[in-house]
Amino acid sequence: MRRWLTSQTMQQSVFVGPALLVYAAIMVLPLLLGIYYSFSDWNGVSSHIDWVGLKNYKTIFTDDPGFGRSFWFTARFTVSVVIISNAIGFAIAYVLSKPLKTRNMLRTVFFMPNVLGGLLLGFIWQFIFTRSFSAIGQATDIGFFNLSWLGTEATAFWALVIVSVWQGAGYLMVIYIAGLTNVPSDMLEAASIDGATGMQTLRHIVLPLIMPAVTICLFLSISWAFKSFDLNFSLTQGGPYKSTESVAMNIYYEAFKSNRYGLGTAKAVIFFVVVTVITMIQLSMTKKKEVEM
Repeated sequence: MRRWLTSQTMQQSVFVGPALLVYAAIMVLPLLLGIYYSFSDWNGVSSHIDWVGLKNYKTIFTDDPGFGRSFWFTARFTVSVVIISNAIGFAIAYVLSKPLKTRNMLRTVFFMPNVLGGLLLGFIWQFIFTRSFSAIGQATDIGFFNLSWLGTEATAFWALVIVSVWQGAGYLMVIYIAGLTNVPSDMLEAASIDGATGMQTLRHIVLPLIMPAVTICLFLSISWAFKSFDLNFSLTQGGPYKSTESVAMNIYYEAFKSNRYGLGTAKAVIFFVVVTVITMIQLSMTKKKEVEM
């Protein structure tokens, strides 16, 4: 009995078991139920559920152009946000990793937008785009501020990108700073002595050594951008004319507004598979470029 109490299996059961049960209850079980409902015509309310097989999936690929349009928007949005937010986050981190007197204050300032929730952030920027920018445009006659930022498809898309980058770049900055601080200073000094330029040092020494941070930042930014909902919902509500409707918003409207829960969960399953494949490819590609110090 005493041997069993001190065994590794017992210790794992005591310390990991409760967390595993909670994870299964709030993550695994809803996922399995969602897969089951995707093969039904359940409306999300009634107790009667009819099994329809692959009908929902056939409907998505043949009779639902809105889902394809939202997927195309989400793909373009994700690519733009991932590239710009990581570039800006790394640039800020690279500058603030230098011995500046105000770097701690600047790190706090750049990180603060991430503290705000997506809904609140969307309403704040909606006021900025519709009221503040127009007032500045009237006062200065600068074309950038006179644009109808939420009124056209192109400007609404870039408005969402701007706000998403503004919110997420600070968080990525923190991760990049952690990676940059772990780069051995003697390697940088050796490169400087050998006559390497700043760009050569950045490309051949710094970037390879911070690839673990790049892997994490790419994974997080891809996940955030693909699952974007609250910012779209509060800033544009998918408009104008559903041109900025993300996949998450399309699933929400399908399941909870149109009461087609089976079709909505089928879309969610497809979305889950696509995001999983993309993130696995990203992780495998960036992991291969990591080097050991």
